[in-house]
Amino acid sequence: MRAAFLTLGCKVNQVETQVIREQFKAAGYELVDFDEPADVYVVNTCSVTAVSDKKSRQALRRAKRRNPAAIVVATGCYPQTAPAELEAMREVDVVVGNRRKSEILDAVAEAQRSMGRVVRLRDLTHESRFEPLRATAHFEHTRAAVKIQDGCDNFCAYCIIPYARGRICSKPLDEAVEELRGLARRGFLEIVLTGIEIASYGEGGEIALVDLLEACDAALDEMGSPARLRLGSLEPRIVTPAFVARLANLHHICPQFHLSLQSGCDETLRRMNRKYDTALYREAVRLLRRHIPHTAITTDLMVGFPGETDAELEQTLLFLDEIGFAKVHVFAYSRRPGTAADRMPGQIPVRVKELRSHLVIERMERARQAFFAAQLGEVFPVLFETEVSPGVFEGVTPNYTPVRAASSEPLAGTLRPVLLTGAGADWCEGVLADKTEK
Repeated sequence: MRAAFLTLGCKVNQVETQVIREQFKAAGYELVDFDEPADVYVVNTCSVTAVSDKKSRQALRRAKRRNPAAIVVATGCYPQTAPAELEAMREVDVVVGNRRKSEILDAVAEAQRSMGRVVRLRDLTHESRFEPLRATAHFEHTRAAVKIQDGCDNFCAYCIIPYARGRICSKPLDEAVEELRGLARRGFLEIVLTGIEIASYGEGGEIALVDLLEACDAALDEMGSPARLRLGSLEPRIVTPAFVARLANLHHICPQFHLSLQSGCDETLRRMNRKYDTALYREAVRLLRRHIPHTAITTDLMVGFPGETDAELEQTLLFLDEIGFAKVHVFAYSRRPGTAADRMPGQIPVRVKELRSHLVIERMERARQAFFAAQLGEVFPVLFETEVSPGVFEGVTPNYTPVRAASSEPLAGTLRPVLLTGAGADWCEGVLADKTEK
């Protein structure tokens, strides 16, 4: 039996797909590429926008066309947000919602026995159980991820995720640390703590995200592991003086913080129902840069939110210039049925959103070049991941700066000190510092 997998959407989906892949492999399935003939196709869907829903449907139909006799599985966020649409899709044989992904293998077996559709969905409105998914292998050779949290209670005006993922819940601290230990023992040199909204880790209990970070850092120290610890996206509200003071004492934490922004205009943030303003964001950045050397701040920015005026966009541009981001992921607002923003007046025309996206992207490219230039002459440990051309390897510094360096010996999968010597459009050039010292 052959099984194929396709992941749409976020890093959390990628981690969950890896767990499902391992379950199928352990059950004796041969894992093949999604474009190959298979007996089972699993699509881990995304539903963050209407376009994501469309891509999910297209992938499911493509799988059935490839092998009409195959079992086609729809899992992830799309089944949670549009169960009626999936009900109408004849191409789908198994539907498994979020927080039930550990049941996919069993659901496929049931569908094979009954020759009928199998549906396993639950209402996540009040669901607070953390599904115990644990990956032991990963898509990348050098970097792995631990899913520590699921769900979101923020209910931003543009976002469907609280309905797709349910209420916040957290992996028990001891289980998360043990999973991290296992990945470090297997030689991964960077471990990412990820989730839907990791700033809420432990919320409502006696522990918080910083407690988990200290436990993970201590575990790596105890093992004598060189592995780095990187954080997924953070809400700026978590970055308090107490949080940063404890963070600054950790040995393995990467000084790259992806602080969610979305807009640099307070009025736009208010309409988005974000839980911070630019003053709080500015202070969070100040604290991180003051206490943690070589800090890089990255973010996501949405343009064209309903009601956004040219003046509001200009406020955002000024704020972006003030902060000096290392990297900004810019995207245009996309209407999502079922959200408050979809019903708001002042919807921005597509062409205007495109123009605004290009304007911000161009401005942020200049900021990225300034960030690269500011690091020249420094030596950083670089985790090399790939050979991009014969004898040239690419990796990232702790603050996630892409670096390329030449070497006659293989560097992929190694952690080496590198002197940054030049800045290109998309990466910095460097030379191995341990070679130049000899």
